[in-house]
Order: sequence, then C-alpha cells, then structure tokens
Amino acid sequence: MLTPYMSPIERIWYYSLRLICALILLFLVLPVLVIVPLSFTSGTFLVYPIQEFSLRWYQDFFSSAEWMRSLKNSLIVAPAATLLAMVFGTLAAIGLTRSDFPGKALIMSLVISPMVVPVVIVGVACYLAFAPLGFGNSYLGLIVTHAVLGVPFVIITVSATLQGFNYNLVRAAASLGASPLTTFRRVTLPLIAPGVISGALFAFATSFDEVVVTLFLAGPEQATLPRQMFSGIRENLSPTIAAAATLLIGFSVVLLLTLEWLRGRSEKLRTAPVE
Repeated sequence: MLTPYMSPIERIWYYSLRLICALILLFLVLPVLVIVPLSFTSGTFLVYPIQEFSLRWYQDFFSSAEWMRSLKNSLIVAPAATLLAMVFGTLAAIGLTRSDFPGKALIMSLVISPMVVPVVIVGVACYLAFAPLGFGNSYLGLIVTHAVLGVPFVIITVSATLQGFNYNLVRAAASLGASPLTTFRRVTLPLIAPGVISGALFAFATSFDEVVVTLFLAGPEQATLPRQMFSGIRENLSPTIAAAATLLIGFSVVLLLTLEWLRGRSEKLRTAPVE
C-alpha cells in the first residue's frame, strides 16, 4: 500500500516491481493457458484463430474407449500410490525427526533421492528390478514405483510440520495411560494432518502426471492418461489431447487451492495458543 510520504522514485519503483512480477507471472502461465481455448475448437487442427467453438473434443474424450481406459488406470494407480507414499512417508518423517542416530543425514538423503534423481534412471532401474520378478507390465510394479516417487514429498511436508510440534502433548497423553498407537491416532496425527495431506496431494499429482516411468513399466492395459497423451502427440496431434490437458489443468488448480487452504490451516494450528 502506498504511503503519503513516499518519494516519486519510490512510487515508480513500487509500480515497476508489480509490473515486472505481473509480466513474469504471465510469461509462466500463458503457455499453459494457450491450450485451453484450443480444446474448444471445432476444427481438427490445433491452430489459431479458432473458427468456431465446440465441445466436440470433450465428447470425443469421454466417448473414447482408449481415453476412458487410460483415465481409469490413472485413477487406479494414483490413489493407491498416494496411500502407500502417505503411510511410509509419514512414518519415515516421524522416525527421522524424533530420533538422532549415526547416519541420519545419509538415510535422509537416500529417502528423498527419488526427487532429485532423473526419472528416466528410476524407470530403467525399476524395470530391471521388477522384470525378473514378473512385475513388469503390471499395476503392482507401477503403483510401487509411483509410491517411491511420492514418498519424498510426504517426508518433506510432514517433517516441516513436525518442526513446530509440541512433544509435551505426547508425553502428557502417555502419562495419562494412552498407548503409543492411541497417542499417535488421537494426538500426533490430528496435529500433523495438514502436512500429511499436503504431502499426499503432491504425491498424487506426481503419480497422476508421471509418464516416463509408465513408459518403462506399463503395458497397453496399464497405460495411464499422461502416457495416452504422449502416444497421441507422437501419432496424431488431435484436439482431444487439448481437451485432456485442459481437464488436467483444472484438476491441478483444484489441488493448488487445496494446498493453500491446508497451508493456512496448518499456520493457524501452529500459532494457536495452547490452553
């Protein structure tokens, strides 16, 4: 907010900074938003200008057996991988945060390494590991690998939440006779729930959007929505891909709004006075 005592140079800098930020935001968002109007074209090519608006390609998306199968596969793999990532990531974060032992930094680096290792390396490694076990071209191999990719996000968000956690509450529950499982379920989990859910949403988005690992591990029957989009781009650049991309953009916006709501809730829980 501008104050009366600001000099002309300060006022110019005030508006210039906001203009620069707006241009940077537009530069980042515009390439994504360009695809949205193209999903409503009535033509068969992804070109501007749009001659006539139509829902033809959305109808094609929801009436296509291939697209619906890929969407169903994504809705099978992503929730299952998210559940595994949420459970193992939360337990790992609690163990790494509450304990201090030799090699802790090394273990932390290993568990979050899937976040920084190139995905193609993860895909090749998982394929070589799962193929002899018969998990290639199976839902199980795909779910486990997606869960591995999502675990680091859960660990980071839950660890950040645990930094402000009051462990006196756990000690108080234990002193009143609560078992460790009851203490975790009734005290710890409700307080770290925003971090757990935030990590789960990141893990879900990672799994739902993953295509490289899916190319290595999934067969034709396990093809997910991103893989179907990738195949469509290589074979036939149909506006149906733009319709699918628009749906994914809307889904991502909902996820981001949910994350922002959880961040605000977590901040309120962290700053709320203890009675």
